[in-house]
Amino acid sequence: MGLGHATRCIPVICTLKKAGHDVWLAGEGPQEQLLRQVFPELPFLQLPGYRVKYGRSAAGTTWKLVKQLPAIKRAIKAENRWLDRAHREHRFDMVISDNRFGLYHPGIRSVFITHQLWIIHPWGKWASQIMQRWNYAQIKNFSECWVPDVKESPGLAGILSHPAKMPAVPVKYIGPLSRLSAQPTATKPGHLFISISGPEPQRSILENEVMKQIAHYPGSACIVRGLPNHDSFIPSTSSIRIYNHLNTAEYEKEMAMAETVVSRSGYTTVMDIMAMGKNAVLIPTPGQTEQEYLARHLQETGQVKAVNSFADFIKSIS
Repeated sequence: MGLGHATRCIPVICTLKKAGHDVWLAGEGPQEQLLRQVFPELPFLQLPGYRVKYGRSAAGTTWKLVKQLPAIKRAIKAENRWLDRAHREHRFDMVISDNRFGLYHPGIRSVFITHQLWIIHPWGKWASQIMQRWNYAQIKNFSECWVPDVKESPGLAGILSHPAKMPAVPVKYIGPLSRLSAQPTATKPGHLFISISGPEPQRSILENEVMKQIAHYPGSACIVRGLPNHDSFIPSTSSIRIYNHLNTAEYEKEMAMAETVVSRSGYTTVMDIMAMGKNAVLIPTPGQTEQEYLARHLQETGQVKAVNSFADFIKSIS
């Protein structure tokens, strides 16, 4: 799973800590690095991810995901066995899973967090209906489902979080989740905050395009590459500042100064943008139907501007 699943869990973890609960974290890779930075005092368990790979094009991504379905199913079964072992050792009272289908246990209150109750499949409505049946078959293993959106339709996620048919388990709308909050910071005219995120190779494709096109932008910008604990770096200039990663306070401060936020249309990023009350330009990841729908839905409701590429954005303001 991407960093977004980890960052949107931050307010959930903070709430649990504030209530006095003993919280344990689990994950791997960039998600682990991020959560360890934010919560260095909390115990952490190693849990392998699904390690989904994406293509370089929309069509390539669709077929790559289809080919990985058997591996994903094996990973779900493996994480369910992992939880059984971990529970025998640590005796958890509750497990909260953000889109990890195997993290349920019959002896524990198991909560599944998702904003995608309806999954838009590129092959059409019939395929989406099949995906929803599969999705609900997984969710019914849990005690309840938490949806990070408002209950009133269409909310932020539209049909994704407000489908015609609901899961068999209790569903609770917990409101949008964001680690950020609006700041009383003066906006710098013409200043961009550019967040580059998501799985490879699409993260690098967007980064390369941004680095090529930003030279044509007359204003200033802050670019965050979405690479926590990464060794490589790109030098900044007097008007373009580039960071591999920013902690929550710095990320919030930099976004607050921007006149416009430019990013992928992942749902966690959308929730962050709305929490900060910023103007936004969204560039959906090709082949990720969820992001394509979110960008279109939010543009149609007048909340953001959606473009196909960073080059298109630069052309639109030239």
